[in-house]
Formats: sequence, structure tokens, C-alpha cells
Amino acid sequence: MLAEWTALVCRELGVDPAKVDRDALLDLTKEVAHGVTRPAAPLTAYLLGLAQGAGSAPQDAVERLTALAREWERTAAETTGDR
Repeated sequence: MLAEWTALVCRELGVDPAKVDRDALLDLTKEVAHGVTRPAAPLTAYLLGLAQGAGSAPQDAVERLTALAREWERTAAETTGDR
């Protein structure tokens, strides 16, 4: 069902399905939902899409954002001093 939905959405939006790394995107949203907060997952995916559409997303954007989400709790604790 997920593959069918992805194909339908790609067709509707005029996106080449070969350019969609579904597994990497799902991994990113999983890491954001669990590491940051659940509502941040769709927001992050949307922001990534905006950046990619504008041509301003780095080539390794998904990997970078996934790493940020994995490190979020530690980074946030260091920033606020809550170690």
C-alpha cells in the first residue's frame, strides 16, 4: 500500500518516483519523531521538501538531518545545561 500511495502522490505532484528515497525519508521522520518530538517529523519532511525544491538543500541533507535528530537530546541538554 505504501508503494502505491507513493507512486500516486508522485504522479499527482509531478515528481519522479526514482528520485524519492522512501526508506531514508521514513528513517529520518522516525528519528525526528522519537528523538525530538512527534510533530517535528512531518514539519522536518516538509522543510526538507521546500529546501530541495528551492535547490538549497545540501546533497546529504537527509543524512545530516537524521544525525541531528539522533543527537538532539544530548545537544539540547548541553545547550540548556541539563546534563
